[in-house]
Amino acid sequence: MDIEKYIEECEKSLEGQFALADEIAYFNQAKVLDAFREEQIALRHFNGTTGYGYGDEGRDGLGRLYARCFKAEAGIVSPHLLSGTHALTVALFGLLRPNDTLLCISGMPYDTIRGVIFGENCGSLKDFGVKFACCDLKDGKFDLQQIKQQLDGSVKVVYIQRSRGYELRDAFSCEEIGEVCAFVRSLGFGGCIFVDNCYGEFVEIKEPVEVGADIIVGSLIKNAGGGLATTGGYICGGQKYIDQIGKRLTAPSIGLEVGSYAYGYQYYYQGLFMAPHTVAQAIKCSLLIGRAMSGLGYKNYPEIGKTPHDITRAIEFGSAEKMINFIREVQYCSPVDGFVTCEPWDMPGYDEKIIMAAGTFVAGASIELSADGPVKPPYVAYFQGGLTYEHGKYALQRILTKLL
Repeated sequence: MDIEKYIEECEKSLEGQFALADEIAYFNQAKVLDAFREEQIALRHFNGTTGYGYGDEGRDGLGRLYARCFKAEAGIVSPHLLSGTHALTVALFGLLRPNDTLLCISGMPYDTIRGVIFGENCGSLKDFGVKFACCDLKDGKFDLQQIKQQLDGSVKVVYIQRSRGYELRDAFSCEEIGEVCAFVRSLGFGGCIFVDNCYGEFVEIKEPVEVGADIIVGSLIKNAGGGLATTGGYICGGQKYIDQIGKRLTAPSIGLEVGSYAYGYQYYYQGLFMAPHTVAQAIKCSLLIGRAMSGLGYKNYPEIGKTPHDITRAIEFGSAEKMINFIREVQYCSPVDGFVTCEPWDMPGYDEKIIMAAGTFVAGASIELSADGPVKPPYVAYFQGGLTYEHGKYALQRILTKLL
């Protein structure tokens, strides 16, 4: 096979989807720029503070800026949120009380959040008397009948995971999230509809708050940080919920009045500015690699021709050797630690051995070109990211050379 010619053919077949990604990026870039102007972001917002951080304009401005971009009433954006899982944890503990029920309607949540919800003797929600119920998906979609059966008066938070995690399903679109939010409200639910928005920011022209969600949560080393944020997470939504969560982020008597960060906020602001373009690059990388792998007979999620609703792509290999070789090639063409050979290992928070390629400038940043997955049948590599389309194309050349 002439690999360069094959990649050119793949690119040609994707012209329409590439154009759509560019249109979405332009819409979101305009939205972000408008938010910067309307919030009157200035150089002073980049300055760090120390101690208690009273009157920290950079911290408060970031929260307002994210809230405006996501069409929410308020927001928390902080480098003290250490990961997406930590941001989700803070938000859930802020909203739930003993004897409340958390109902997840998108199937079993991602591995690392399971210990937060129902771990034993580890400080989980379960340890504090919060109950958990789960509605399985039906053919990868929300099961409305099961939701209706399980939505009782004890449910205070309805939880939706937008992305697939390590499951073989498509990410949920904002349209699908909006429809299920409307259904949940039609049943008389008056509590909080909560969306784990990781990997989904700026992939569409709307975010879940615009279609009925009360709270959205994500990581800054994924889409929203644009490849520049070095750590952190965000929580955006209704003011009353953000106030509750703020009291858990800091202390009940203090809330969001404090919180310093001595190193400054420039990269957090600049990362958000870059995010629409960076996400479009990642989407194009995903489409190209998915199209090429599909043409060689490897099953993809989402299927080629479908519009992606997050930046991740699942590629089914059917063999541990092929999956591991794919992930290793992603590492070998990385700008950082490109000489390292990945090995499966017992990663904290996961039940299976995980192999992970993440030769990234920001450690573990999955908006950068990366791939990972549990080493178990059917041996699926979960590919995501790409700060530049050219990096994804180069990686594909390496991958195809190895596989063929």
